[in-house]
Amino acid sequence: MKKNLILASGSPRRKELLMNQGLTFDVVVSDIVEEFNENSTPKDIVQDLALQKAIDVSDKHHDAIVLGADTIVVYENEILGKPKDKKDAFRMLKMLSGNTHQVFTGVAIIENQNHHLFFEKTDVTFWELTDDEILEYIESGEPSDKAGSYGIQQLGSYLVKQIKGDYFSVVGLPISRTMRELKRLGYSR
Repeated sequence: MKKNLILASGSPRRKELLMNQGLTFDVVVSDIVEEFNENSTPKDIVQDLALQKAIDVSDKHHDAIVLGADTIVVYENEILGKPKDKKDAFRMLKMLSGNTHQVFTGVAIIENQNHHLFFEKTDVTFWELTDDEILEYIESGEPSDKAGSYGIQQLGSYLVKQIKGDYFSVVGLPISRTMRELKRLGYSR
């Protein structure tokens, strides 16, 4: 019997990436408070947060395969989360302007109480941005719920000069690797 797949995330971007693969799945948003040890490495942070989300949902849905994910933006060892307000978004985007930062996405898949973890790291380089370009982007509202104050898949694509790594990981889910892991675990479309 085929197991149900559950995405333990409310991210519309992750949902869309899975839907684009023709998967049938449910969305159950985890209620964990995202806390992590700031002395941990970025790869450990994203994997741990993804696992916390997956465990929270798996505890209520034992017979399903549960997929959790988390993404952080890192520049010069500073983790850039979702901005608190427009001023914080401006600070982050100004910092990233003309520079290369890293995007880490961790994935946790729980199947039969077994934990499968992996992460992807992608280097993203921004164009040199004017204050007016940054303010215009902030006024679009797009940065408000995104790590590092930008989304690469919409208006924020204008900010990005180059990426090295998995584009979909920057969107929020390394879909190719995720699909391969699900297949390895016996899950099929």
